[in-house]
Amino acid sequence: MRQVLIIVAVAVTAVTGVVLLFTHVQVRTESDVLARDLEQRTRILAESLQESVEPAYIVQSQSALQRIVERFANRQPLVGVAVVDRAGTVVAASEHVSEAGVVGVVPTVSALQGESGGSFLRTAEATMYVYAVPLTDETGEVTAAMVVVQDASYIDERAYSTWWNNIARLLAYVLLFGAAVALLVRWVVLRPLMALAATVKSARTGRGGLKALEPLKQNLFFMPLAREISEMTKSLGQARHAASEEARLRLQKIDTPWTAERLKEFIRTYLKGRPIYVVSNREPYAHTRRGNEILWSVPASGMVTALEPVMAAAGGMWIAHGGGDADREVTDESGKVAVPPDDPKYTLKRIWLEPEEIKGHYDGFSNEALWPLCHTAHTRPIFRNEDWAMYKRVNGKFAEQILSELKDVQRPIILIQDYHFALLPQMLKDARPDAQIGIFWHIPWPSPEAFSICPWRKELLEGMLGADIVGFHTQQYCNNFLDTVGKEIESLIDFEQFAVTRDDHVSYIKPFPISIAFTNGAERDEADKPDKKVLSVLGIKTERFGLGVDRMDYTKGILERFKAIEFLLEKHTKYREKFTFLQIAPPSREGVEKYREYGAAVKQEADRINKRFGKNGWRPIVLETRHYTHSELEPLYRLADVCVVTSLHDGMNLVAKEFVAARDDESGVLVLSQFTGAARTLKGALLVNPYSAEETAEAVHKALSMSPTEQYRRMRAMRNTIKDYNVYRWSAELIKAVASIA
Repeated sequence: MRQVLIIVAVAVTAVTGVVLLFTHVQVRTESDVLARDLEQRTRILAESLQESVEPAYIVQSQSALQRIVERFANRQPLVGVAVVDRAGTVVAASEHVSEAGVVGVVPTVSALQGESGGSFLRTAEATMYVYAVPLTDETGEVTAAMVVVQDASYIDERAYSTWWNNIARLLAYVLLFGAAVALLVRWVVLRPLMALAATVKSARTGRGGLKALEPLKQNLFFMPLAREISEMTKSLGQARHAASEEARLRLQKIDTPWTAERLKEFIRTYLKGRPIYVVSNREPYAHTRRGNEILWSVPASGMVTALEPVMAAAGGMWIAHGGGDADREVTDESGKVAVPPDDPKYTLKRIWLEPEEIKGHYDGFSNEALWPLCHTAHTRPIFRNEDWAMYKRVNGKFAEQILSELKDVQRPIILIQDYHFALLPQMLKDARPDAQIGIFWHIPWPSPEAFSICPWRKELLEGMLGADIVGFHTQQYCNNFLDTVGKEIESLIDFEQFAVTRDDHVSYIKPFPISIAFTNGAERDEADKPDKKVLSVLGIKTERFGLGVDRMDYTKGILERFKAIEFLLEKHTKYREKFTFLQIAPPSREGVEKYREYGAAVKQEADRINKRFGKNGWRPIVLETRHYTHSELEPLYRLADVCVVTSLHDGMNLVAKEFVAARDDESGVLVLSQFTGAARTLKGALLVNPYSAEETAEAVHKALSMSPTEQYRRMRAMRNTIKDYNVYRWSAELIKAVASIA
């Protein structure tokens, strides 16, 4: 509809412009004709009156002059006649001729000098045409002037009338023309185009057929395009079928790469139509209002980055908190909406939380207690009774909503994500013992001694052990969890099977190192090289460029990273004005005071270093605090000489893997914290202790000095690692582990 309105608006604007232009020309032409006619008639009248007025003036007969001029009063459009002597005094005048209207005007002055002439005079009351002729005595000397005043208002009235008549006709034309254009565009152009778009979308998504194209194959305008799209759709269908067959065959080969098609075929074969339910606090898509328009976006989250491609391939339902300000407007009465918005593949069910629930559950217990507790990043956890109460309340609220969705589902598969829902597995298992439940903990698990400071440690462990599978990124986290359970919970632990038996229920503790949706390393075309303008827009004009991408979080080691850049510029002065470090750090968890303080400290540190080393417009650190989409990050990944990841403690860190996946040129260097889960698999990275600024600075120097051959060797090894173990394989292993529990 919007496109139709735009087309109609353009057409109506063009027609209006043409009509107004022609009306302007018409009014000017008519006004000129009427003005010339009035001038001619006035001149003839003045010359005829001159023969009567001049003798009377010569004999100084004022009464005769007055009778002559009054004879022409009230004769439309003639206003009247006046006689003015050389002194500028009105000798005789008609009733409606004022002294101000004839004395001092240009025609009168010219006539007293012996020249006849006229001009239009506009006043507040009316428009008049004033024409004056000289009066001479017996010797031929000019002694006075006779002035004829005509009413010229009818010329303006005629112009106004023409304008209004044409505008009225224009409005009628606009209504008729606009309606005709709207109907024509809608039925003749847009409907066929919508049919074409629907067919192309069905070809892209693998849904629907070619019925919409049949009428278009007979359409004179769209026939060639419709036929080409028809053939293309058939070719894509054949390719998709071939891919599905290949994926089915690959299921029998462990060493072949995992793809979305292979995962889809695996779920179809292994689960036999059983739906998957994913539960998380963060939603994969958020809807926000911008003026009158509702926009959607993908929130900044490593968990979303990993799981969204899985759900797009597997289908099912994703249950999450709806946090966008327009989320309610696009969902049905049960809070559901099909996503992705531009190509729906699964259902997102949003659960609405009150502000006090968000404050206590998310900001409070999740991020001020569990997050620092598990990351051991030298930030003291804050344990509040009211936050714990709200944490239990929100877990219960999610459990109630999930159970309502599972009413008619036999043996549902539920994949719970992260530390926001530690209590949820037991709540669901108590209500639905037949449910197969997995919980994946996306952050580290601390040592038993560190975890023991939590006042509600037993309740958290009991809640997690309601799951059939408890997953972590690394084997070390699994070991820590088992040791914690052994210290806190009365249970039977099988260290060979990595299983915990409690109340006749067995929970298996397994490592599942999460990854990204990287499937191959196909080379891009030469023309697809990233444009360096993206750097100049950010004010980066140096030869070398480093990149950091993190949420504004104290566990990410951004302050330590900046200190390393400072050491680099101190020791290796050749990088001054030659190297720039871009740090992208969008705000995170701004409801938590610690995060607000950290964001201010990061900005202050960047300003300090820039003030110390900045010169000639060069800033060594460029800090960007807005959220960058994946499409915006990719050219930055591909252009960076070095990507620096200095997390003080991290479950996995997918930024490191995203950087490697983007480098299809197999160049660039990754500097990676040894305290990340990714450090265990990305052997080609330069591993550093992020607490040592000097060590990190030397690693960045080594990266910037590394030969292309060495870069190639390291990057190729890391890309092969990610390709072999991507998020599709991760999800297949997790789903298989959960679904295979008897």
